[in-house]
Amino acid sequence: MAQDQYGPQPAADRAGLASARRIVVKVGSSSLTSVTGGISGEALVGLADVLAERRARGTEVILVSSGAIAAGLAPLGLARRPAQLSTQQAAASVGQGLLMARYSQAFGTHGITVSQILLTADDLIRRSHYANAHRAMERLLNFGVVPIVNENDTVASHEIRFGDNDRLAALVAHLVKAEALVLLSDVDALYDGPPSAGARRIPLVASPLDLEGVTIGRTGKAGVGTGGMVTKVEAATIAASSGIPALVTSTANAAAALRGDDVGTWFTATGKRQPIRLLWLAHLARVVGTLVLDDGAVRAVGERRRSLLPAGVVDVSGAFEAGDPVQLVAGDGTVVARGLVNYSSSELPRMLGRSTHDLAEELGVEYERSVVHVNDLVVLRQGPAAS
Repeated sequence: MAQDQYGPQPAADRAGLASARRIVVKVGSSSLTSVTGGISGEALVGLADVLAERRARGTEVILVSSGAIAAGLAPLGLARRPAQLSTQQAAASVGQGLLMARYSQAFGTHGITVSQILLTADDLIRRSHYANAHRAMERLLNFGVVPIVNENDTVASHEIRFGDNDRLAALVAHLVKAEALVLLSDVDALYDGPPSAGARRIPLVASPLDLEGVTIGRTGKAGVGTGGMVTKVEAATIAASSGIPALVTSTANAAAALRGDDVGTWFTATGKRQPIRLLWLAHLARVVGTLVLDDGAVRAVGERRRSLLPAGVVDVSGAFEAGDPVQLVAGDGTVVARGLVNYSSSELPRMLGRSTHDLAEELGVEYERSVVHVNDLVVLRQGPAAS
């Protein structure tokens, strides 16, 4: 289904899911697999049936599916998800093929072709890679294919991983300009406390303030998944902050959710679209250094959205290279922003407090540039000195 030149509009509420033209659905490992039984054919076929029915009604569906590592455990004789990265990569290499074979068969009974798309963080934060991923996804959707996306666990390192497919799904929703993100797991909604203790479902999160005081579970099903409700909430918040609403519910509620029924927890879109690199930088980047700013730089960066110049930096900590993510903090430690630094930690100390003109005269014209350019900077909050 072709999109108009302005792209689809986000769903205004959960009822909008019933008529959405393009959605991203993410399903977790705990919904598809178990340590002892590998891939659950019944669960996978049930999900494929729901998505195929929706695809038949004209909605473009992109599925972000976990389960590759979990599917590879039993064939490798592993009792639970391994902690060692290389063993996780081996399990993913074995399990990804098994998972895709099952999806191909399940969707094939409905006459639907599926494709495999494996992504790393680099594929979404580097401009050329991002453009290639976007073009490939759009072309597949034009062919009527259901793209099945997973993190490329076989090659991803700890430093560049998304950490969980929930977060990957939020960025994929941004990549394809989805009208909504649906996050499925084995929990039917977000609750205001432990469900076993009589807690109540939270049907709507209109802003992050609605989550104040809410205790959110951090782990998923033992030995299988990596996330739990906390990563669902993080992903839903990431999507909502970039203008894409999200629904968190269980895989058992998938059909009801896509009908727009009152199930799960709906996260209202609270922000607007922004460059995906800045979305990654604000929520997912692994910060490797800290730059302490003087009061003037805090105001320039936090209030006026200006580039950070060497004259405004009073201290540096951490070990980093040019292009690495760093945090920018006020003198009291308040984190003001994150950015991609233009100099290494070995270069910066001799530049502190100096003007770019002086640096260029002494060290060369390559030093006549900002420490963090405004296009590579995302403001998180304003510190006391910025008010």
